Amino acid sequence: MTPVFHTLGCRLNAYETEAMREMSAAAGLGQTVVVNTCAVTAEAVRKARQDIRRLRRAHPDATLIVTGCAAQTEPETFAKMPEVDRVIGNTEKMRPETWTAMAADLIGETERVQVDDIMSVRETAAHLIDGFGSRSRAYVQVQNGCDHRCTFCIIPYGRGNSRSVPAGVVVDQIKRLVDRGYNEVVLTGVDLTSWGADLPGAPRLGDLVMRILRLVPDLPRLRISSIDSIEVDPNLMQAIATEPRLMPHLHLSLQHGDDLILKRMKRRHLRDDAIRFCEEARCLRPDMVFGADIIAGFPTESDVAFNNSLKLVEECRLTWLHVFPYSPRKGTPAARMPQLDGATIKDRAARLRAAGETRLRAHLSAQVGQIHHILMENARMGRTEQFTEVAFDADHTAGRIVTVRIAGHDGRQLTV
Repeated sequence: MTPVFHTLGCRLNAYETEAMREMSAAAGLGQTVVVNTCAVTAEAVRKARQDIRRLRRAHPDATLIVTGCAAQTEPETFAKMPEVDRVIGNTEKMRPETWTAMAADLIGETERVQVDDIMSVRETAAHLIDGFGSRSRAYVQVQNGCDHRCTFCIIPYGRGNSRSVPAGVVVDQIKRLVDRGYNEVVLTGVDLTSWGADLPGAPRLGDLVMRILRLVPDLPRLRISSIDSIEVDPNLMQAIATEPRLMPHLHLSLQHGDDLILKRMKRRHLRDDAIRFCEEARCLRPDMVFGADIIAGFPTESDVAFNNSLKLVEECRLTWLHVFPYSPRKGTPAARMPQLDGATIKDRAARLRAAGETRLRAHLSAQVGQIHHILMENARMGRTEQFTEVAFDADHTAGRIVTVRIAGHDGRQLTV
């Protein structure tokens, strides 16, 4: 049995799973199940425990290892589970020697839990993997950790402080990926717009983007993942305005649309900042579309505050919403604030998702008749420059970019 990997949570977790897969293969690890957990919500931790039990039933004789953000923030939760053999932290999981020791069975019972102080980590290694998920798109980790302390968020305690991968290392990896045939690269991290603050000269994310596009001229498409709009630098705005190879899709960490709630969240922007950024970016790049993370039911959220989030969906013309029903995370300041009842949170999350679906249908309708360059993810589905799914009725080669005129949509996908 080759190792089985199960990933929960973000794209960065998925990236790190591929790095672990390669390290475990090089170490010769055998009958093992690895669960890479997420800690972003209490529901994510509950799901991790549920999946661990299911995987143990499916693989009764395997060594079951739990790692990831939830393992880092609450290792005792998983160490107490009878299904779990090993718990390793986010730093330990990215070390080849961890997997070599496990393959050689050099980890004794006293070392069953290997979770060090993540706040002491000062560097992020660039794990050179050849992309994952499909042959069309590769993800490159350029940053890890977060220096901010939003009152609802446990992630800094799972990822540590912000660390950046040097630009030269990033460029070399992207060159390698382009040489292997990838037509799109996505830059990913925990707090992407903080990239560079810990590097000599304190470069900014926009500097990295411009450098990649200049030094890798054969890269057809560059995409950046979730960003904090208040931290966007002038060079990134310049790239949005002048670089057609930078894809016109930005996912924003907005979290809320009400100023008082944003202050209680300890965010660094106000609602007008978010609206202004979307207007400026769309002025520079008229085809720009935005996604956003929004939390429903944050403690003390009034009807007026919630309606401000609903209005923000329209005011920023958000196309792709990730709605998170608030759940308290032990150890965060928000967990000590007056909480809303579960039914209210659930209702508000549903209303936000409905608003997002309305905006998505408007976006899809606006694309009908337009010509798009579609990066094929598989034989019958690809994505536009704006990350919109397109369904095909004939086969195309995965990884190729095809040019088509959009004929219609089904409410979820564009059709040709």
